[in-house]
Amino acid sequence: MTQNGITLKKETFMIIDILTAPGMGAFFYDDQQAIRAGALQEGFIYNGTPQTPGFSSIRMPARSLSVGLVLADGAILWGDMLTVQYSGIAGREPVFNITEAKKIIEELKPRLLQIHFKDIRHDLKMLFLPLKNEQHVPLSIQYGISQAILSAYAHLLRLTMTEVLVHAYSLPMILRPVPIYAQSGDDRYNQTQKMILKRVEILPHGLFNSPAKLGTKGEKLLEFVQWITQQIAQAGDANYYPALHFDVYGTIGLEFGLDAESIASYIEQLAKAAAPFQLHIESPADYGSSEAQINGYIKIRQALKNRGCSAKIVADEWCDTLEDIRQFAQQGAADIIQIKLPDAGCLLNSMDAAILCKQHGIGVYIGGSCTETDLSARASVHVAVATQADMQLAKPGMGVDEALSITGNEQSRLMAILKTKYPLLT
Repeated sequence: MTQNGITLKKETFMIIDILTAPGMGAFFYDDQQAIRAGALQEGFIYNGTPQTPGFSSIRMPARSLSVGLVLADGAILWGDMLTVQYSGIAGREPVFNITEAKKIIEELKPRLLQIHFKDIRHDLKMLFLPLKNEQHVPLSIQYGISQAILSAYAHLLRLTMTEVLVHAYSLPMILRPVPIYAQSGDDRYNQTQKMILKRVEILPHGLFNSPAKLGTKGEKLLEFVQWITQQIAQAGDANYYPALHFDVYGTIGLEFGLDAESIASYIEQLAKAAAPFQLHIESPADYGSSEAQINGYIKIRQALKNRGCSAKIVADEWCDTLEDIRQFAQQGAADIIQIKLPDAGCLLNSMDAAILCKQHGIGVYIGGSCTETDLSARASVHVAVATQADMQLAKPGMGVDEALSITGNEQSRLMAILKTKYPLLT
């Protein structure tokens, strides 16, 4: 077989062993139920009793498990398994368990050893069929293994992961970087100033994950929006025009009683304070189920439209799996959908979700979690570029600088490679 002028031996296209290595996610698992209920934060630690199954404390260090595919040519290609910061709620998998993950990898090992790298979509579909007891392969495990498989395809074919994905889906190769969105964590003021100095395209997240942080009738978030617009003006760069994206974890709904008109009225205030910048509000309310979330968001969007407000509603909670995303997109329940890669599972599910969103005119946000690793963050860049998403999350961690470095530099290196290989597209 010849690829890119290099003769490849077919006998090297096989996996001969599987390695695992326990690791650390880049942030922490947080019990969102306990935090929403008013758990008090003392420094970095939340005090109180956890409320979500799987949590031994309200804030716990994130864990990951790396899976390494040992190929016949001696190369070892890795992927990282993990769950997101707010595990165990809104339809998501519980906190990641390394011991259980290792058991499932052992059950999947015979399937992995039968892969011969002919068709990545077929390989991953067969690999993630139900297990012997009809249990589905956990999405966290699908996420890590699919990273490793994609990396192995790229290695064997002498391609970037982006090229493998573009070819697998017959997509056009477009050499355009995807705008990056950075998240601040609780150090929202200092971190936002960093983002502005670095001219981040979409900012700042804000982490308004409790009623206390949002403030009575949302006063603290409103003050923060006003402060940001002042900071951008002081930067004195007429060419810098970021979108302002705030994740509120359903707290606006808590403050305004899940009433669509009241929520829209408040968002309209935020949009006026954010002007002239585009406003995104992620997870304005949590209606308790996927169906209720869809219905509630449709009402909020209609109320905003009636007011002539251009603020965009971003779906996250209860919009986790490919099927969830399909329902939200088909019913027009959001302006932008975060495809939270660990929740979607196999990377090809995220590819399918992004293509589906585009077909329905929904903005594509290739997201994830601060609990991810450097490896999973780099893989997600290739999904974002292959699908030409509207935005992608800087990850992992909550440190801004590190996440921007990992995500931004991976994308920059990728663009350099692709521009060399496809000069007619530049």
